[in-house]
Amino acid sequence: MMKMRPYLKFSWLLLVLLWNATGCQKKAAPDEYNAKAANPERYNQCLNKLTEVVIHDIFSPPVASRIYSYANLAGYEAMLPGQPTYESMAGKLKKYEATPKPEAGQEYCFPLASTRAFLVVGRALTFSANFFDDFEKTFYEQYKQDGIPDEVYERSVAYGDAVAKHILDFASKDTYKQTRGFKHTVTNEEGTWVPTPPAYMDAAEPQWAKIRCWVMDTCSQFMPPPPAQYNVAKGSPFFKLTEEVYEIGKNMTEEQKKIAYFWDDNAFVMNVAGHVSYASKKMTPGGHWLAIAQTVARQKKADFAQTVEAYALTSFALSDGFISCWDEKYRTNRVRPETVINKYIDPKWTPYLQTPAFPEYTSGHSVISAAAAEVLTNLFGDNVAFTDSTEHSYGHGVRSFKSLREAAVEASYSRLYGGIHFRDALEVGNLQGRRVGEYVFHKLKANKDGTIASK
Repeated sequence: MMKMRPYLKFSWLLLVLLWNATGCQKKAAPDEYNAKAANPERYNQCLNKLTEVVIHDIFSPPVASRIYSYANLAGYEAMLPGQPTYESMAGKLKKYEATPKPEAGQEYCFPLASTRAFLVVGRALTFSANFFDDFEKTFYEQYKQDGIPDEVYERSVAYGDAVAKHILDFASKDTYKQTRGFKHTVTNEEGTWVPTPPAYMDAAEPQWAKIRCWVMDTCSQFMPPPPAQYNVAKGSPFFKLTEEVYEIGKNMTEEQKKIAYFWDDNAFVMNVAGHVSYASKKMTPGGHWLAIAQTVARQKKADFAQTVEAYALTSFALSDGFISCWDEKYRTNRVRPETVINKYIDPKWTPYLQTPAFPEYTSGHSVISAAAAEVLTNLFGDNVAFTDSTEHSYGHGVRSFKSLREAAVEASYSRLYGGIHFRDALEVGNLQGRRVGEYVFHKLKANKDGTIASK
């Protein structure tokens, strides 16, 4: 019998090893690869990438909330066939119809379908596709390393694509396109909003209340009471509110400065130094609260489905919060403190934070923070203490809270410390947001008998 020469034997073994390493990776059993694929950190990676793109593309806070909501709806719906205790949003979200079903009798990896649907929708609703290109080069490789069979991988990706297409079709009918290109009419009447320094930008999203609501019946369902009547006579309720903003601005404590800056979340800040001006990009308030949801979900050791659900419900509360708030902003069209103070108290006074470009009442931070906190409190508990380092990388520090509602209240008052809101816009806005968040949670989580669904 002829023996194999040593160098030929070595070459043959090397080819076998290379083949096994590259072209013949061992396939895992469904329970094994699904357990690995259902790591909530993979979905977190997708959310964080979308936030990075939203910041880069400078979407306004209301528009950012819309992007997050559709992406998280896609992620939620695509995971459902593998989560029999969770219910579809069809029939719960306004005008949302049944999601496509996977092919019966076929094997899928639904966590993969979920992240795929999220990324496809996120890509479609943003501009910087190259961010997703770079991310996806390595992201999907994780699933292949899990040992998912090729046919299951391809089938799961195709299902994610089908869900994403369904969601994008739903998105195309929310009147967003019809609200583009409108400008708010500045009347220059006393007490009404006018552009503010330093950029004197046009008012953002004057038609936002026309966007289809997510859970609310109408944009004005939670209409707040009217603000203090405009009156610059000394001693009037309105002028007292104005003086309070002015006095706080002149005598801010270091703690108040930290709070104001921590919650700034202004997506586009114009910096002016002499004849040079440049813009700073930051996280939107909606992105900040989704990052808080991520922090709390990790702390609570939430599984994949619980994490995705938390993102979805928080997103819907944020979106309806913005719609409710913007409805009120452009109905009352209230002037900003900076304008009144410069005209009637101190022409050289400037707020600690840059005044956002839209009317004052109610406070957007107050409404959406309270709405998000209400949903997350209902999901994770009343007294969830947590540390928020969401924007540490942007130089905004780290703060700790005894509860989610406490964080929402601080976010609200940060706008008074920042010099950009009157007190009544904060306190009324906080109540408005709590009502929105409570409604969103109970409407989406209620069983047919009215009790709250539990997992």
